[in-house]
Amino acid sequence: MLEARIYVGLHDKDSHEQRFDTEKYKSILKNVCKNYRTAFSMQVIEGGYFHEDGTWVEENTLLITLIGTPRKKVYEIARDVCTFFNQESVMITATKVLTFNVHDPLPVETAD
Repeated sequence: MLEARIYVGLHDKDSHEQRFDTEKYKSILKNVCKNYRTAFSMQVIEGGYFHEDGTWVEENTLLITLIGTPRKKVYEIARDVCTFFNQESVMITATKVLTFNVHDPLPVETAD
């Protein structure tokens, strides 16, 4: 199964400043995931970014984790968030993970 993470800085690409309160960005992101019918986890972290013009910013960043979401949908969510938050870019990382829920039978140990 795929675990995708989307990193979204909150500084506007034009002003290089955060235009809205972090809670507003979180609310928008929750609505995006809800509209895509995608379960998610979210964290607010700190990061740094070099804009295309060379400007360095340190900013609040939303880290969105999606597990089991098809790759195409991950990209669509990232693209929408990039547009809605007026970003130059957002970063996606993806890793294959083994997942199970506590209501699933206990997984059998394998020699991985």
